[in-house]
Amino acid sequence: MKSTDLRILFAGTPEFAAAHLQALIDAGMNIVGVYTQPDRPAGRGHKLAMSAVKQLALKHDLPVYQPEKLRSAETQAELAALQPDLMVVVAYGLILPQAVLDIPRLGCINSHASLLPRWRGAAPIQRAIEAGDRESGVTVMQMEAGLDTGPMLLKVSTPISAQDTGGSLHDRLAELGPPAVLLAIDGLAKGTLGGDVQDDSQATYAHKLNKQAAAMDWQRPAGELDCLIRAFNPWPLAHASLDGKPLKIWAAQPAPGKGAPGEVLVCSKEGLLVACGDGALLLTRLQLPGGKPLAFSDLYNARREQFAPGLLLGNGL
Repeated sequence: MKSTDLRILFAGTPEFAAAHLQALIDAGMNIVGVYTQPDRPAGRGHKLAMSAVKQLALKHDLPVYQPEKLRSAETQAELAALQPDLMVVVAYGLILPQAVLDIPRLGCINSHASLLPRWRGAAPIQRAIEAGDRESGVTVMQMEAGLDTGPMLLKVSTPISAQDTGGSLHDRLAELGPPAVLLAIDGLAKGTLGGDVQDDSQATYAHKLNKQAAAMDWQRPAGELDCLIRAFNPWPLAHASLDGKPLKIWAAQPAPGKGAPGEVLVCSKEGLLVACGDGALLLTRLQLPGGKPLAFSDLYNARREQFAPGLLLGNGL
């Protein structure tokens, strides 16, 4: 059977998922329905906004379904009526109960932004950088009831550089994932693709992102804080405090230096050198309350007195 003959359901919500949906569309897949989360309030005006996946689906005249949950008999009957051969799930954000997993003839597959079983859960991209991992990737797996526990069908990998941020790694994985999913669909259609069972003992849970996770603690070593800053760029952004107000940190790099944790050691056009529990960090891009992200060289020209050596930066609020 050809992959383009399969009746495919797609389920996803953010940009990462939209990149996969676009690949399916470009490959001429027979997409019989698109599931995405309900429209949510967004922006300062809190107006309802469509997900990236919904916007793309409507652009290509694909039928869109937006249930709050997938547990009701009515929702499951609606999904079953589409008679899918396969369901492709990418960063959907809703739990698929066993009754839904059992509906497609070939089951449900998921494109997960981690080299499973390393990071299971909501934020594998950021948690890999935060932990100092040297490699990440995408795993296409056959879904089962457990959280990211299913058999692994395909893996693609990429190194994590010392300059990678959560944003740059996200974008790279969004390019690697779609071709892997297309290969998996082709293998499933031909009946030539089998899965490898995950080693649960190697699994780590990638906790959902929140602002508290991005709070700076200057007692920690500079290397750890460097990873934290890169991991949470562009969201939720690492933050410290300056005069009791939040100071957002967009970019930094480890540098030699010693002093009380949080102490400003040097203030120059190159950056703000701040002592950590071990070593120091050179902060090179900052954002003050009410302002825009700026290279420290620009802040140095305008607010040099505000960052004088000897000043103590506080931990994240």
